[in-house]
Amino acid sequence: MAYQEISATVLNEIRAILPERLIVTPSADLEPYCHDQTEDLRFAPELVVLPETVEQVAALLKLCHAQCIPVTPRGAGTGLSGGSLAVHGGLMISMERMNRIISIDTDNLQAYVEPGVITGVLQQAVAEKGLLYPIDPASKGSCQIGGNIAHGSGGPRVVKYGTIREYVLNLQVVLPSGDVIWTGANTIKYASGYNLTQLFIGSEGTLGIVTGAVLKLVPRPKQTMLMLASFPTNEAACRTVSAIFQAGQTPSALEFMERRAVEWVSQYEGITVDMPPDAQAILLIEVDGDRTDELFLQCEQINAVLDAHGCLDTLLADTASHQETLWNMRRRIGPSVKSNSVYKEEDTVVPRARLPELIAGIKAIGATYGFESVCYGHAGDGNLHVNIIKGAMNDHDWHHRLKDGIREIFTLAVSLGGTLSGEHGIGWVQREYMLIKYNELQLSLMRGIKQVFDPHGIMNPGKIYQ
Repeated sequence: MAYQEISATVLNEIRAILPERLIVTPSADLEPYCHDQTEDLRFAPELVVLPETVEQVAALLKLCHAQCIPVTPRGAGTGLSGGSLAVHGGLMISMERMNRIISIDTDNLQAYVEPGVITGVLQQAVAEKGLLYPIDPASKGSCQIGGNIAHGSGGPRVVKYGTIREYVLNLQVVLPSGDVIWTGANTIKYASGYNLTQLFIGSEGTLGIVTGAVLKLVPRPKQTMLMLASFPTNEAACRTVSAIFQAGQTPSALEFMERRAVEWVSQYEGITVDMPPDAQAILLIEVDGDRTDELFLQCEQINAVLDAHGCLDTLLADTASHQETLWNMRRRIGPSVKSNSVYKEEDTVVPRARLPELIAGIKAIGATYGFESVCYGHAGDGNLHVNIIKGAMNDHDWHHRLKDGIREIFTLAVSLGGTLSGEHGIGWVQREYMLIKYNELQLSLMRGIKQVFDPHGIMNPGKIYQ
């Protein structure tokens, strides 16, 4: 695709759409918009704009569509797959100023929000009304709803409540042509033609820009309890995950962490968690509900499963402060790994019963290629984050041979019935691996959908597939 640069004429047209305070020019500080949280990648857009209305977004896309200027939509820049990198330059449209919670409908348990609303802000706002928005990424304090929708986000509570796909009822979207549509209806059921709402979730900004979302809410549980269970091996911890569900228990969260991940959080964040000296992995298991006696009973039943599968020690955190310490430890693993070493993060997902094979295979692949890894993630739904550590690996192998090892990890995940990403998306960095999961026919269908929505190919080009 032959994209055009932003000419002086186009810049003047953009200035006719937006006031100068909503335009970040090359003479200003573009650096924050040149990267997200994906490794150390840097791509500079020609121009960044900060629209505040749907009409402004529509006018900008109509202009870029007519001039064949590439557009990169951006949320908070917390992504881990390079989805918001302006790899073809062009115009970056940051949604940070469209950050209003327009309404919280307590009768229908719905919220209508703009895409720049921070996830944690929405959670707090609905909690004050006794409601729960359960999508809970580790970056909830900074990530935005629009970015969560673009990447199909989940978080720890997917295991009981489901991913963001279960909570988006309807979307207002600006198409590349500048036309504005609603994708569905504000209803729980939807059987009226193709489900465009679900098509846009996880599309990573390649089909249009979300400017509004109607989200489903649920009643907020009155209480939670949290268990920390230690195991002698990674495999023992992973085997226990499936056993908990087979015993008829459905925790609200079930997280896996390797010992090294916990130690690095202690070292870099000062959050200390006691583990037996011979423990190599832990499970963080949360239950929620409205009655204390029922929660204690559920913890007892889960504990019986833990004991039967070689658990070394179990800690029950039933106070809010103790629970927050443990959750903060879990949320800070990613930044702690990043502080320790140059790394790459992959986002594998398999059926939960195949987790022991996945983590054993990852370690074996690492031994073959000479890299170390720190694994953690949402074990309850089979989603394992693999942080590949450069460590003593030489620069040549890190930049060239490592890709073969990553390819083997993805091939293993697919062979176990899984796929390339559970919640981080494909973006820029994983697109070369798409043929591991999808054949050319499947990819051609995806390209065909893209062509229908975006015939000039201006929306977030270079993402998802090559």
